[in-house]
Amino acid sequence: MSDETNKDSSAANDQAESAEIENEQTTAEQRTVEQSKDELNAEIEAELLDEIEAEQEEQQPVSEQLLEQVAKANDQVLRVQAEMQNVRRRAERDVESAHKFALDKFAADLLPVVDNLERALAAIDAADQGQKSVAEGLELTLKSFMEVLARYKIEAIDPAGQPFDAELHQAVSMVPNPDLEANTVMDVFQKGYTLNGRLVRPAMVVVSQG
Repeated sequence: MSDETNKDSSAANDQAESAEIENEQTTAEQRTVEQSKDELNAEIEAELLDEIEAEQEEQQPVSEQLLEQVAKANDQVLRVQAEMQNVRRRAERDVESAHKFALDKFAADLLPVVDNLERALAAIDAADQGQKSVAEGLELTLKSFMEVLARYKIEAIDPAGQPFDAELHQAVSMVPNPDLEANTVMDVFQKGYTLNGRLVRPAMVVVSQG
C-alpha cells in the first residue's frame, strides 16, 4: 500500500513538473511572439516615416513650382490690367480729340467767308454816307460770325507788333525797318485761326528785317 502511494505521489510530481515546463515554454513563446510583433511594428513605423518624408520631399518642389506659376499668373494679370488701362486712356484721348477737332475742316472752310467780310469792310469809304448802311450791315454780320466762331473755340490770330512765331505765323516777306526790332510782325495780310488751341491756319505776315 505504501509503495502504491509513493508511485502516485511521484507521478503527480512528474505531471506538475511537466505542466510547469509547458507553462514556461508557453510564456517564452508568448514573449517571443510579442517581441516579434514589437519588432514588426517598429519596422512598419519606420517604413511609414520614410514614405512620409519621401512624399514631403517630393511635394516641396511641386509647391515651389505652383507658387512660381501663381506669381507668373499674377504678373500677367497686372500687365493685362495695365495695358487695358492704357488702351482705355488712349481711347478716351482719341474721343476727346475727335470731339474737340471735329470742326477742324468745317472751320477752315468758313474762314474765307470771314476774310471776305473783313475785306469788304476795309474797302468801304467811311466818309461816304451812301455806304454807311452797307458798312453797318457788314459789321453786324461779321460780329455775329465771330461770336459763333468763339462759341466753338475758334479764335483769331492777329499778331501785329508781336515777335514772329514760326508755329503760328507764316512770313510772306521781310522788310527792313530801323524802328522795329528784327523779326517783329509789321503787318498782317491774313489773320490766322486756332481751334481749341490747335492751329487751323497760320497768320500771313510781313516781318521786320534787322
